[in-house]
Amino acid sequence: MHIILDETAMTAAGQGNILASRLIHRAHAEAGWYLYAPTCALVEADRDRPGTAEHLVAMPGVTVLDLDLPAALAVARQASWAAAHSQYAAQPTPDRPDGAIIATTVPKRWEGEPVRVLDLNP
Repeated sequence: MHIILDETAMTAAGQGNILASRLIHRAHAEAGWYLYAPTCALVEADRDRPGTAEHLVAMPGVTVLDLDLPAALAVARQASWAAAHSQYAAQPTPDRPDGAIIATTVPKRWEGEPVRVLDLNP
């Protein structure tokens, strides 16, 4: 299972959201579970809640996704860098042929977008 944390999920993890914590645990402890933090979303989460970036990148189950050229071009076309990088990261790649699911605490934000969503609200 490939899961992208958007900035709301990252902030929720830093605030003790049990569902976000379970995802992080699974990504660390179970084979086949992968958790990704897009760089732009990580920056936005840290702006909302200082210290979030350091907290997440220290976790062994979380992989930070760089803002490479294709991602930068996708981000440049959108108003929100965090959402754009998360959406770009959720698209299929050779490593993730089925794409990834976006974990979020604001699922309505993703309505109408071509992504699968995992609601982290209890």
